[in-house]
Amino acid sequence: MHTDARKIDNHSVIEGDICIVGAGAAGISIAMQFANTPHRVILLEGGGFQYEDRMQELYSGTTSGQRYFPLKSIRLHYFGGTTGHWAGFCSTFDDIDFQKRDWIEHSGWPITKKDLEPFYEKAHSILDLGPYNYDPAFWQKRDPSMIPLPVDKNIVWDKIWQFSPPTRFNSKYRDPVTHSKNIHLYTYANVTDILTDEQVGQVREVTIKNFEGKTHTVRAKKFILACCSVQNARLLLASRSQAPKGLGNDNDNVGRYFMEHVEIKSAEMWMARPEQLQMYQWEMGTKARAELAISPQEQARHKILNGTSSFTPLEMAKGQKSMIDNWEDEKGNGMAKLMREDSKENSFVLTKEQKEAAKKGFRAFQLFTRIEQAPNPNSRITILDEKDELGVPRSHLHWELTPLEKRSIRKIYEIIGKECGKADIARVHMLDYLHDEQDESWPSFTGGGWHHMGTTRMSEDPKQGVVDPQCKVHGIDNLYVAGSSCYVTAAAPNPTLTLVALSLRLADHIKTKLGN
Repeated sequence: MHTDARKIDNHSVIEGDICIVGAGAAGISIAMQFANTPHRVILLEGGGFQYEDRMQELYSGTTSGQRYFPLKSIRLHYFGGTTGHWAGFCSTFDDIDFQKRDWIEHSGWPITKKDLEPFYEKAHSILDLGPYNYDPAFWQKRDPSMIPLPVDKNIVWDKIWQFSPPTRFNSKYRDPVTHSKNIHLYTYANVTDILTDEQVGQVREVTIKNFEGKTHTVRAKKFILACCSVQNARLLLASRSQAPKGLGNDNDNVGRYFMEHVEIKSAEMWMARPEQLQMYQWEMGTKARAELAISPQEQARHKILNGTSSFTPLEMAKGQKSMIDNWEDEKGNGMAKLMREDSKENSFVLTKEQKEAAKKGFRAFQLFTRIEQAPNPNSRITILDEKDELGVPRSHLHWELTPLEKRSIRKIYEIIGKECGKADIARVHMLDYLHDEQDESWPSFTGGGWHHMGTTRMSEDPKQGVVDPQCKVHGIDNLYVAGSSCYVTAAAPNPTLTLVALSLRLADHIKTKLGN
């Protein structure tokens, strides 16, 4: 069922069993788990069903520290959220990603990969992925052209990615949600405040507003914030009616530990002979491919972060502008069309000439890194005195990297280069910015993947995090947070698959709490 919140009487009171704030991948995945149940689900979406610049403007903010994209551009503000322009990259976290690593401060989840396994498999159908199998041998059997590099797999291994079509939640789930009898979607319903009881132990209601000047109230038994890492933190920090420092922020953890994947070209690999390296190549339509990863034991031995390396033929890569350089100002000039669904600019399709060249193989490849960011309390979201059009304080992102990220990238390519040399198949040349081990600066083309994590991190100890292992905000009985803002560490893979799995786990928990 769908209601446009601009068209109902001002000061309406909306009531349900569950209120989900945000209709992106996390929010819709949770809502669909309650379809055809006795529970009345209120799903709130700030925007409508398509991109609107005025709505997107509500996400504008400021940044400092490491250069970053304009905040207006980093998430789409309409039904389906940022699945409107994601590329579909999916892979599971590794066991080591959940473990406490003594060389990475603030690492260690209160759950394990095993806790997520059944939900990873379920997430595959939601994201239209193939079989829940990430064994390279499984995919090599399906496609004999996927020939791995002959390196020691105990040191450098092939981590498999699968690719969603990509699933556009706006298209796939619009009808199931709007036709549902018990899921009540309200569009143009921007949450501007969260109100609790006097003890700040229970959420009573949330306030929603829109550009028509209307204000409504939503009351429910359970509330779930499913906005995104930036907006979840922003809303908690801005809700200060009963909690002067913001909800869930007694220990000053809300907004801290903002994490991104550092995505950056790092090296060149020159092959002994022309190679297709089909196992490591990707274009739209690819079902699975591998990226080179460093084994857990080698990560521990060298005390480095988890990261992967992908391949692009060098002659193609040289003409590509870095993603961070495509954003020229707050309006996103140069990539504005990427903010709209199914943009052709977001379709990674080889030209006819490139496909013909690929058949002959290539002698040189650019190696591109995606590496986790070490959890850093100084990398954070805060709120400003300036407010958006609906009266919510705007966000400020301070993105701060540590020396460990750069040292880890350098070590990854030392390891890959050594193993390729031992196998006598290639030589690896690191780019200039990695040569000086004492240089902790980053080149201007350093970027992120639009992969926001942390800010409401999970911990059994309220002093160390914002939510507990069930994603409930510490100290508030009926307030939960969904998605990648709960991540403790970032791992190497793109976050979407894991955030959907984590959201499904949360939905199961709430079903139990509600008695279904």
